[in-house]
Amino acid sequence: MLKRERVRDHLLQLVESQHPGDPIPSERALCADLGVSRPTLRAAVDELVAAGVLVREHGRGMFVAPEKITQELISPAHGLKVPRAGGAWSSRLLEFTTIQAGARVGRKLRLSPAARIVYVARLRLVDGAPMAIEHLHIRADLVPGLSAQELENGDLYEHLSKHHNVHVREAIQTIEPTVVTRAEAEVLDVPELSPALLVERLTSDHSGCPVEYVHSLYRGDRYRIVSRLTLGPAATAPEPQPSHHPGIPPGDFAHRDTVASSTHGDVQAMST
Repeated sequence: MLKRERVRDHLLQLVESQHPGDPIPSERALCADLGVSRPTLRAAVDELVAAGVLVREHGRGMFVAPEKITQELISPAHGLKVPRAGGAWSSRLLEFTTIQAGARVGRKLRLSPAARIVYVARLRLVDGAPMAIEHLHIRADLVPGLSAQELENGDLYEHLSKHHNVHVREAIQTIEPTVVTRAEAEVLDVPELSPALLVERLTSDHSGCPVEYVHSLYRGDRYRIVSRLTLGPAATAPEPQPSHHPGIPPGDFAHRDTVASSTHGDVQAMST
């Protein structure tokens, strides 16, 4: 599984450096460059084809998939408010370590690939049932002494503000459909290749400096997205109720100025 993830990350970096329709090196060349077997490579390619990142053409090879169509449901000039979702949310830590950012995460956080980041994987549960897998990447220079307990208990952004003087302001978030791998299926207790929602978020502080990059996988059988469109002025503004944002742990961004979602505008994630 580790080899397949390494191949998948390599292919994602290739895709990000090219344009839609550009060819990807042959399977033989990729196997030689990465030192992996053809079944391992094909398993990683199958995931990216299913996710719409790569396209196979019989007799021609693999190509970068066409760009996805993005529909914004509300003008950027309007302030976005993220609706709430119910359920009792909790976390279970799967991994906590400090590693090099690497090329892909480094670009997102505006860091050198050799810069240190705190990497955290945690399982998100609703009423005790597995609901999502979160992969957090936080700039290590901003959070010296960050502990695992801070990531299991309480509000992460409250800890960042109180203990590390890191004040988040804005998040750019995208949501798109995907499927789960065998390893992800075992953690989420669903069949392999089950539908899921891939949520990516880049969080910045008040100066616009990236603080954290997160990608999360939400169970498609337990989540739905609802868009709320305001067609006229509201008579009264309802008081927000404390709950959970899709892709954002409970309590996070409680004191934010704005939270933006770049693909679907206003979204709501609900457990069924």
